[in-house]
Amino acid sequence: MPFGEDPTSALQTMSTKNISRLLATAALVFFGSTAAVGAKPIQRDQGTKPWVVNIEKLTTDNQDFRDTRWTGRQLQLTVMSLNPGEDIGLEVHERGDQFIRVEQGKAHVQMGPSESNLIYDKTVLDDWAIFIPEGYWHNITNRGTNPLKVYVIYAPPEHPHGTRHQSKPSDEH
Repeated sequence: MPFGEDPTSALQTMSTKNISRLLATAALVFFGSTAAVGAKPIQRDQGTKPWVVNIEKLTTDNQDFRDTRWTGRQLQLTVMSLNPGEDIGLEVHERGDQFIRVEQGKAHVQMGPSESNLIYDKTVLDDWAIFIPEGYWHNITNRGTNPLKVYVIYAPPEHPHGTRHQSKPSDEH
């Protein structure tokens, strides 16, 4: 637009698509986003719609402490990455069972009927599955030298739809 030209006449000659791009670019500049213009936001939690995924790749590529990827009415999938020495935190789920699969790493598993009575103690490696019954206290600790990569299935869901923690929340042990 030449200097001094009326900006409204320039907008009238632009297509709707170009106006949308201009507005998106202005919003990116104003809000400081580095996302590409026209890029759709990534929807991390795919729950309540059908979804097919390479679970091994999803789990091993995950860099977050916890990332909820599918939340349905009765089931939830969460992927986790624990740094060496890091643990999930001693916890109990009073409602529902839990399944954890170790995709990569070395995990120390503790479970028991009470916080002070962790009678089950085992170290597991890649491809092991951990079944945690409702009401059992449990903790998983990374005993390896690389990140521990696991996926967790909760039945029913444990975390709000879309929960994502890049690092372990401070309120967890």
